Amino acid sequence: MSAFKKLASDTALYGVSTILGRMLYWLMVFLHTRVFPRPGELSSNVELFSYVPVLLLIYTLSMETAFFRYATRQKEDKQRVFNETLSIVLTVSIIATILIAVLSPQIAVWLDYPGQQKFITWVAMIVATDAIVSIPFARLRVENKARQFVKAKLISIVVNIFLNVFFLVICPQIYNGEYLTFLQPFVDLFYDPTIGPGYIFLANLIANLVYFPLLLKTFTGFRFQLDKQQVRILLAYSFPLMLTTLAGNVNMLTDRWFLRPLLPDGFYPGLTSEDALGIYGNCYKLSVFMALAIQSFKFAADPFFFSRAEDKNAPGLLADVNKWFIIICVMIWVGISLNLDWIGLFIGKTYRQGLGIVPILLLANLVLGVYYNISFWFKLSDKTAYGTVITALGAAVTVALNLLLIPIMGYMGCAVAFLTSSVVMCVTCYVLGEKHYPVPYDVSSALIYVFSGGLLIYMTSQIEISNLWIAVPYHLLLFGLYIGAMVVIERKTFAPLLAKWRNRGTSKNEPRIVKND
Repeated sequence: MSAFKKLASDTALYGVSTILGRMLYWLMVFLHTRVFPRPGELSSNVELFSYVPVLLLIYTLSMETAFFRYATRQKEDKQRVFNETLSIVLTVSIIATILIAVLSPQIAVWLDYPGQQKFITWVAMIVATDAIVSIPFARLRVENKARQFVKAKLISIVVNIFLNVFFLVICPQIYNGEYLTFLQPFVDLFYDPTIGPGYIFLANLIANLVYFPLLLKTFTGFRFQLDKQQVRILLAYSFPLMLTTLAGNVNMLTDRWFLRPLLPDGFYPGLTSEDALGIYGNCYKLSVFMALAIQSFKFAADPFFFSRAEDKNAPGLLADVNKWFIIICVMIWVGISLNLDWIGLFIGKTYRQGLGIVPILLLANLVLGVYYNISFWFKLSDKTAYGTVITALGAAVTVALNLLLIPIMGYMGCAVAFLTSSVVMCVTCYVLGEKHYPVPYDVSSALIYVFSGGLLIYMTSQIEISNLWIAVPYHLLLFGLYIGAMVVIERKTFAPLLAKWRNRGTSKNEPRIVKND
């Protein structure tokens, strides 16, 4: 139980920076979709940001995972592993960023966003800074310095949000003479209204640069070193993982790459393909809560399970963690899906027509999260090549279904393709895992929660209530009843926790009886 509590505690800490921080980012959707009411204005942001995870993988080569593996195995050589992994990432980041900057005019034409080469260069620099600091952040996780991790992340997030408001709201209003006109000469020095949505990239880049002074102590002792033998060992471990994650990112991002070129003209009356991409990309952000819950879990789970790779109780612990992981994720899925009537108000009115994709995208992320969870078997057994094959299969399914469904279903086809590929990956990983690293997963419990949650969401969607004063309490009540049913089903697990809580309260309030001998 102490190991489980440790994982839960670390997940909660990382969740502060990941979930809470990204929730603040999510609130930027409220700003962006109102500053730019025409969805097509944000289409380039949606598409260019979709390339960031892929580029980040290429820049890092999954070296942060290699650092976890060898820093925990060879604790006395942790500094050397840090030097080697960071040196590799630095080298790749510098070369790749220069190459992208030089080729940015051609890339802009190829992507059909002429004149946006500056934004492409900024994206490359964003990726470079993210890649370089990924190893120091990994070091903080290995050293169990979650508070320092959280502090750096939150400060960067606050800077990013402030700069978004500054560039997109304050500067334009001063520039147009709406107030503080005495600052116009100062604003004219750096503000260019033609950049428009490009300031979202610039704000992100500046916020990333803030990481370096915040992580200065974590860089302590770093010395650039590239030993051929060590580099070969690190790459032999990380490269299959990089290919695995790359296939996974292709799986998740193909929709944003394919939607604009594959959508037939006039599919959505009165909207261009750029508008459709803008709608899909910003509605997709409403599913980010699931992805962020999964990410915060992964931040804690990676070093946690690697450190217990040789523990004979590891399979049972994996099963228990996965069960509760699914329960929490199903709660998130049902909670958001039932309450889209008011959650959807956070995005601009012209974007809300795409809200129907959100429950499907949430479920797809849930299933993908389960896949990440059960995929520890090939990481712990050093059979990472299996992960490459599984995610390549998922990516192939995604590409094929996007090609097939987008012309027929529009952006709904993107969501269905993502869900289908996630299910294929999860089932394949489970079947292979049972052969190579058996884990006693509670499959029946997982299926019951997922199917019951899906049934509730579907049945609720068939009843349209236009009055929010009625709809919101009704949906919140349904959500509360669903959680109550979960608690009843899992009462054997909750009972000891509730008893412990009651005893703690009793011990504080009741007087102690002292016996005199």
